[in-house]
Amino acid sequence: MASARAVAAMAIFLLAALSTTHLASSLRPGVGVCRASGYLPGKSGNCEKSNDPDCCEDGKRYPQYRCSPPVTSSTRAVLTLNSFEKGKDGGGPSECDNAYHSDGEMVVALSTGWFAGMARCGHRVRITANGRSVYAKVVDECDSMHGCDDDHNYEPPCDNNIVDASPAVWDALGLDKSVGMEHITWSDDE
Repeated sequence: MASARAVAAMAIFLLAALSTTHLASSLRPGVGVCRASGYLPGKSGNCEKSNDPDCCEDGKRYPQYRCSPPVTSSTRAVLTLNSFEKGKDGGGPSECDNAYHSDGEMVVALSTGWFAGMARCGHRVRITANGRSVYAKVVDECDSMHGCDDDHNYEPPCDNNIVDASPAVWDALGLDKSVGMEHITWSDDE
């Protein structure tokens, strides 16, 4: 009788262990999820506010990302508004060409993981929103690791899923620039 109880107890234990393992794995994020790699302490400063940016706050902790979600034929992202003109909220010149770009140009900056160490510089990406698609040139990185300094307009690091676009991109998509953030999809121009 003792061995039957031991077998039953072992079976219950294994069933509970398997259930716990299944539950834990179902709560784990899927493959390709990008998690914060650290946190940047906030430091406020002279934040140029022409496109209503989020400005850093002293003492607040901002997540940093070395990665971005995987790129697919229809990658989900958040479109943000940015001026690439000198003296505007984009900060310094664009990283790809060390130049400023007019608000009338169809240009974007991509989160650090998608920017891929300048690998997408000069490439066109297709952005889809509001039932429309447009093409824009990658000219800069939306830095997901650094921020809260003069080079980054005292703005926090970008999230890992940002396509930071010029006003021309917003206009071409028929989006309201006063909103400042829209869910979109994007892909590499093939």
